[in-house]
Amino acid sequence: MFRSWLAVCLMLLAWVALGPVARANEWENAKKNGTLVWGADQEGGGPFIYPKEDNPEEVMGFEVDLARALAKYIGVKDEFYQGQWDNLLDLLQANKTQIVLNGYEWSPERADAYEATIPYYVYALQLMSRKDDASIKSWDDLLKERPGGGKYQIGVLVGSASEEVMKEHCKDKCDVIPYDGNTDAMMEVQNEKIDATIQDTPIAAFYGKEFPRLHYIEKPRAPGYYVIYAKKGETQLVDAINESLITMIRSGELERIYRTYGIWDEQQAELVRFSEDAKFFGYVKAALADVEQVEAPTQEELQEFSTRKQGWEIVSTYLPTLMKAAGMTVVLSAISFPLAIMLGMLIAVGRLYGPAWIKMPLTAYVELLRGTPLMLQLYFIFFVLPELGINVPAFATAIFGLAINYSAYESEIYRAGIQAIPSGQMEAALALGMSRSQAIRRVVLPQAFRMVIPPVVNDFIALFKDTSVCSVITIIELTKQFSILAKSTLAIIEMMSLTALLYLAMSYPMSLLARYVEKRLGSSGVQG
Repeated sequence: MFRSWLAVCLMLLAWVALGPVARANEWENAKKNGTLVWGADQEGGGPFIYPKEDNPEEVMGFEVDLARALAKYIGVKDEFYQGQWDNLLDLLQANKTQIVLNGYEWSPERADAYEATIPYYVYALQLMSRKDDASIKSWDDLLKERPGGGKYQIGVLVGSASEEVMKEHCKDKCDVIPYDGNTDAMMEVQNEKIDATIQDTPIAAFYGKEFPRLHYIEKPRAPGYYVIYAKKGETQLVDAINESLITMIRSGELERIYRTYGIWDEQQAELVRFSEDAKFFGYVKAALADVEQVEAPTQEELQEFSTRKQGWEIVSTYLPTLMKAAGMTVVLSAISFPLAIMLGMLIAVGRLYGPAWIKMPLTAYVELLRGTPLMLQLYFIFFVLPELGINVPAFATAIFGLAINYSAYESEIYRAGIQAIPSGQMEAALALGMSRSQAIRRVVLPQAFRMVIPPVVNDFIALFKDTSVCSVITIIELTKQFSILAKSTLAIIEMMSLTALLYLAMSYPMSLLARYVEKRLGSSGVQG
């Protein structure tokens, strides 16, 4: 039994080690493979990157058009790589993408850790509150006590410059509430759950019309720059992107793209200055000092985006996309859970019948996995192992991570089942001339397996829903797809209803099966 366990471990380690190795020069890789892999998060929504309304399988946005144009200038094709926004730089470090292009602001800290291009967009921060809230007329009003008592609550995008600026502005006089999506905070303000939100000017302009109860407070503040990041040392790739950006700025192509999405404003004239002096690192701090405030874009500029699907149109348009994501949920569950059962059974047998020197490591394995979150384990496999030269693809990471995590729980279930078998069963088998391993395989395990079916089925249902955690490693399963579509369409009720129905359609049959098995086996798990 120990040899079988060792063989399985070696096979799994070999499978992980065969993942793609880290790339040395992304510029050469891009030219060789003919693709420029750029990381972004659809969940951020417009105007950056979001699903097309007529074909949710494809993405659109000004950064999609920008990535396509940059790749064309370089002489390759662009390839979009979905990732969680606050983990995009980790994807870059783990060699999953070649560049990050998704509204990432320039900062000295990031410039020290990564290669940054010249700016491709100049933004500022727009304060927004409800029109019927007369208590907020300026940024300074946020520092006062609310009319009803307490501090003002301000919504920001997690990990963004707006979060840092507001924390610095508020000190301890107002509360900064981070959100994962751009529109989440705007919706919370409109629904009167929080008092105001700070949004980048292109986001405020693009989505402002969808929130008629909100309005702008003062002119935007704290201007900054969106830049493209590459891994440290990738100067050839960054130089090629800079040359392409300069060409697009001078030819007017960049302005054409931005006007398509209604986000071109007078502040973008700063881009011309950067195109004339590409020595960005020494220049940006001086430029920040004399940037003028931005005039808020008008609602008329975005009139073409004012029609959005509702009701049954949402169902007919987006149900196929949600069903495809549900298919990913099913595949992840169907592959990972049998592996978890196999590993769990081996671990349980090893702890009960293995040599003394193997019991302690197996016990530590179980306690470590049960004592740490699944998300942390997935993060380690996907983001940390590449630093050690082991680059595991996202799908394999999801399967491997779910299987390993649930194997710890399955081992405890099987251990309890095995211990419930009377010791006389083993003794009788040995008396009949069976070896110890034969008695375990032919007598003990079949009875234990029959007893643990109900809790194992319940664990499968739990794993089914835990696949949503895999979104942290760029897997788009049902929950992540719901989040992406809900934020881009703002049809949250329709999307939530469809998603809930799909989960119910997939998990309810398993619940019925669990109840049927429990009824057949009885409360003791043994039939007479």
